[in-house]
Amino acid sequence: MAERPWPGRPWPLGATWDGEGVNFALFAGDALKVELCLFDADGRHELERVVLEECTDQVWHGYLPQARPGLVYGYRVHGPYEPALGLRFNPYKLLLDPYARALAGTLRWDDALYGYTRGHEREDLSFDRRDSAAFVPKARVIESAFSWGDDRRPDVPWNETVIYELNVRGFTIRHPDVPAALRGTYAGLAQPAAIEHLRRLGVTTVELMPVHAFIDERRLVEKGMRNYWGYNTLCYFAPEGRYSATGRIEEFKSMVKALHAAGIEVIVDVVYNHTCEADHLGPTLSLRGIDNAAYYRLDRDDPRRYADYTGCGNTVNLLHPRTLQLVMDSLRYWTTEMRVDGFRFDLAPALARAAGGAEAWNSLFDVIRQDPTLSHAKLVAEPWDLGADGYRVGNFPVGWAEWNDRYRDGMRAYWRGDGGVIGEFARRLTGSSDLYGRSGRRPHASINFVTSHDGFTLADLVSYNERHNDANGEGGADGHNHNLSWNCGVEGPGDDPAVRVLRARQQRNFLATLLLSQGVPMLLAGDEIGRTQSGNNNAYCQDNETSWLDWALDGERAALLGFVRRLVRLRAAHPAFRRRDFFQGRPLHGGANDDILWLRPDGAAMTVDEWNHSHARCLAVYLSGAGLNEIDRRGRPLRDDDFLMLFNAHHEPVPFLLPALGGGPWRRVLDTARDEDSEPDLRAGSQWHACGSDYALDGRALALLSRPAGPA
Repeated sequence: MAERPWPGRPWPLGATWDGEGVNFALFAGDALKVELCLFDADGRHELERVVLEECTDQVWHGYLPQARPGLVYGYRVHGPYEPALGLRFNPYKLLLDPYARALAGTLRWDDALYGYTRGHEREDLSFDRRDSAAFVPKARVIESAFSWGDDRRPDVPWNETVIYELNVRGFTIRHPDVPAALRGTYAGLAQPAAIEHLRRLGVTTVELMPVHAFIDERRLVEKGMRNYWGYNTLCYFAPEGRYSATGRIEEFKSMVKALHAAGIEVIVDVVYNHTCEADHLGPTLSLRGIDNAAYYRLDRDDPRRYADYTGCGNTVNLLHPRTLQLVMDSLRYWTTEMRVDGFRFDLAPALARAAGGAEAWNSLFDVIRQDPTLSHAKLVAEPWDLGADGYRVGNFPVGWAEWNDRYRDGMRAYWRGDGGVIGEFARRLTGSSDLYGRSGRRPHASINFVTSHDGFTLADLVSYNERHNDANGEGGADGHNHNLSWNCGVEGPGDDPAVRVLRARQQRNFLATLLLSQGVPMLLAGDEIGRTQSGNNNAYCQDNETSWLDWALDGERAALLGFVRRLVRLRAAHPAFRRRDFFQGRPLHGGANDDILWLRPDGAAMTVDEWNHSHARCLAVYLSGAGLNEIDRRGRPLRDDDFLMLFNAHHEPVPFLLPALGGGPWRRVLDTARDEDSEPDLRAGSQWHACGSDYALDGRALALLSRPAGPA
C-alpha cells in the first residue's frame, strides 16, 4: 500500500468499505496534518503511515483502493500542543477513530498513553514523546452485511411495556443451561434458556447496561478490579468486546434478532455525556488528541481544564455541530445497522445543556425529534447530572420517558413505614401527573423503578440499613447513604424465621406496587429471584459473584419468581393498570362513579387534611373499570374489572371496610401477607368478600380485590 491514497470523500465519517476499497474520513478541525496508520491483522505492528492530504470542511479524507474489510488502522494527528488554550495534539499518540465499528486489541495501561509526561513538575503542560501504539486498541474495517431475514421490531406500545435492566455479562455468566463458552456474552443472551426466562417472566423490553466499547480505569486495574457496569466509554459505534464470544459484530446483531423473534425489544444504555479520557490529566486515546476543543466542553476561565457536569472528569461538547453529528450518527447506526429499539441516556441533562446551563436545552432534542428514524425509537432519560441545576425530573420534552427517582424514593419511604408520605405515594402510584401531566405527556413518561443497577438490589433493600462496600477498596466511603432501606430488624443475613417471612413479604409489597402502578415498570435483573450483593450498593467494580445472577433457586426464590411472573401477566391482562391517560378524578362516559377514589380504611373518602397526617400509613384505592377514558378497536369505550387496592405500611393489622360503590361483592386477587394467596389468581374459585364487610389486612401488606365493572 505504498502508493498515495486517492482523494476520496469527506463523507461518511469513519472507514467505509464500498466493495472495491475503503474511504477514510476524520473530522479534526484544528489539525495541521493527519496520518492514517496501518497495522497487521493483530494490531501489534505498524506497517505503514499514509498522509491524508485532502481536507474538506475540516474533514481529512482519502481512499485506499486496495484496502479490504479486516484492515486494522489508527490515526496520528498533528497540531499545536497548548493545553492552556485547550489544544492537545500529540502525533506520538495513536488515536482511535471515533467512528470505529470494531476494535482490534485491548487497552494496556502505560505512561505512554498520556499526552504529557506523568510526574513532570508541570504535569500536563509538558509534552510526551513516547509512542502509545503498542498499548491502545485499534479500529478494524468491517463488512456490514448481515442477513436479518424476516426480523421485525416488536414495537411494543409504551403503556404495555415492562422493562428489564440487565448486564450482558452478569445475566448468563452463571446460567447452567447456557453453554459454558457462551456465558456472559451476546450469544449467551440469545440462547433459548436465557430468552425463555425473559419470555416466561413476561417482560417486553430488555435494557442493556452499556455495550459501547469501554475500558477499565487504571486505578481499578492496579487493584485487580474491572469496570463491571461499563459507564466509561471509549467508542460510540463498536460493541464491547468482552461480551463477545466470537469477536464479530454479527454476534450482537444475532442477539437482537433472536430477542425480536421472541417479541422482546432491546434498549441500550448509552453514555454520550463523557468519555474514558477523564479529566485534563487523563490519557489521550481518541477525541482528546483529534480535536480536544471541539469534542469536550472546556472551562471558560481555564481551557486547560474541562467543564465537568458528569463527575467523570469531562463533558462531551454537543454545542459543537461535529460532536452533535457524532452522537446522532451513532444513534442512527445502532438503530438502523444494529436494529436496537431505543436508548436510555445516562446523565441526559449533561448532553442537553445549552451555553447558559441546564435550565435551557441545546438542539439535541429538536434534532432527534425531526429525525425520521430516531423519532420512532424509545427514548429514556436519566434526568439528572452532577452540575448546578442538573436535577431535571419532569422537564424533558414530549416523546421522552424518564427514570423517575421520585417514584423510587416515594415507594421506599412508604413501605419502610415512614409517616407523612401517603400523598407522595399516591402521586407516584397513579403515574406522577404532577411531574408529567402539565407538559402534555402521559403516564408512560414515568419509568417506575424501586431498584436499578445503581444501589441496593431488592433483596438487599429489605436486609440492610447501611451500605457495605468495603470490597470496592475505597474504605466503604463510596456509594450513597440515601437508601431509604429497612433491614426488618437484623442487618444482613439472618436465620430468624420471622425476619425471613417479613423480608419476603416486603419484597412482594414492592413488586406488587411496582407492577400495579401507572407508568412503565422497570425490574432489575435478578430481583425476581432474590439476588443479593451482600449490601454493596455501588458494585460498579465487582465483576464477580457479587454482581452475577445466581440461578440456583431454593424454595423461597422460586416462589418469588412465580409471584413476579403472575403479577406481570395480571398487568398485561388488565388495562386498568396501564392506562394511556392520567386519571381525571371524575365520572367518565356518563358513569356513576369517579375513575379513581381514595378511601380511608373505614371506607370514607379521604379529605384534603388527611393527606397531610403524619401518622397515616393506610390507604385504599378504587379503580373504576368503566373509567378508562379509552376506546377499543371497535370504537367503544374500553372496559375492565373494578379494582380495589388496599395498602397497609403500619406494623399492625388494619381492617378495611369494603365499599359497595354500586357494585357487587369483591374477590381477592392477591394478598402479600397470605402465603397461600401470594400468587396473583383471577380464577373463579378465589375468595369472595361482601360489600360492607371488613377485610383484615395484616401489617406491612398489600391486597388487591376485583369484581366485574358496574354500568358505564
